[in-house]
Amino acid sequence: MIYLVWLAEPPNGAPPNPASLAARAVETMNLRAVSIGIVPESRPDAIGLVGMPVWMWNASDAAETWGPVTKSASAGGYTVTATAKVEKVVWAMGDGHVVVCRTSGTAYRDSYGKSESPTCGYRYDQQGRYTVRATSYWRVDWSGIGQSGSIPLQFSDSVVITVGEVQVLTQ
Repeated sequence: MIYLVWLAEPPNGAPPNPASLAARAVETMNLRAVSIGIVPESRPDAIGLVGMPVWMWNASDAAETWGPVTKSASAGGYTVTATAKVEKVVWAMGDGHVVVCRTSGTAYRDSYGKSESPTCGYRYDQQGRYTVRATSYWRVDWSGIGQSGSIPLQFSDSVVITVGEVQVLTQ
């Protein structure tokens, strides 16, 4: 014999808000800004030159700086899974110009010499000290409990670099 019973609430209570569970999953990801790799370096004795290539990249291999990172959060027997990944990094070069890079960049090596970065670079046309700010734009896609959504996040970090000028006289 089967008895059917109508309940005003589900037997385990109402399901949790999936967006709130997604936010809890994101909190456990420890996402952060890219670890700035840049040439010329931000050391006091490092000086770049006007007209020479500047290379920018994410200097960390940690998933928390580029993704993808996937985490789940559960409550009351319900689970939401979220995956975070950087969509782009916007580099504010400190001189009013902005460079948008959609890859993590290419780390500079001495063997590259004066060549331009194949993935994320810039050239200054005036000498000076520049504060370079890298802002990572993350997208977190989540799904669970019959719903899905997206959460935009952004994190920034900055460094100061020096660009000098070389003047040459020829006869």
